[in-house]
Amino acid sequence: MKDEKIQILDKTFKPFIRHERIMETIDNVAERINTDFRGCTDVPVILCVLNGSIPFTGELLQRLDFPCQLISIKLSSYQGTKSTGTVLNIMGLTSSVRGRRVIICEDIVDSGNTIVALQEMLLDKEGASEVRICTLLLKPEVYDKPVKLDYVGMEIPNAFIVGFGLDYNEQGRNIKDIYVIEE
Repeated sequence: MKDEKIQILDKTFKPFIRHERIMETIDNVAERINTDFRGCTDVPVILCVLNGSIPFTGELLQRLDFPCQLISIKLSSYQGTKSTGTVLNIMGLTSSVRGRRVIICEDIVDSGNTIVALQEMLLDKEGASEVRICTLLLKPEVYDKPVKLDYVGMEIPNAFIVGFGLDYNEQGRNIKDIYVIEE
């Protein structure tokens, strides 16, 4: 990671989390999931929440040592650097989860609005038998929902970040490190 700042559109970002630390975090999350699912007789569903979770889910999948199925969904609750408070379903599930155990893979959980809406949808409308939540990053300062997060990679302060799938107006997802906005 260069120690230089980067510019995305009208915002400046400074280095925050190195790629190596992200990979170590994913190793640790995968180890916990493998412990819980090793030897399972069903085929759990790994649900990638598009687009931000693509890099995280891809890395995580390579580390899971039990049979699983990958599906995706696209939701949105952000506009620019702020959460709108409303969760929009942009693209529905790419496969049925009825009667299945689901592990939601999120890049980041902050307010928790998306996770709560998604868990409710999977259990109540889609008929999943169980839903577990896995997130690479958590902002504990702003997460105030009663929904349990089963696998948390790391906790971070409440600041706007980009890189490793996280974007600012759909840009910056391809940066391998994570950068934080410079206010």
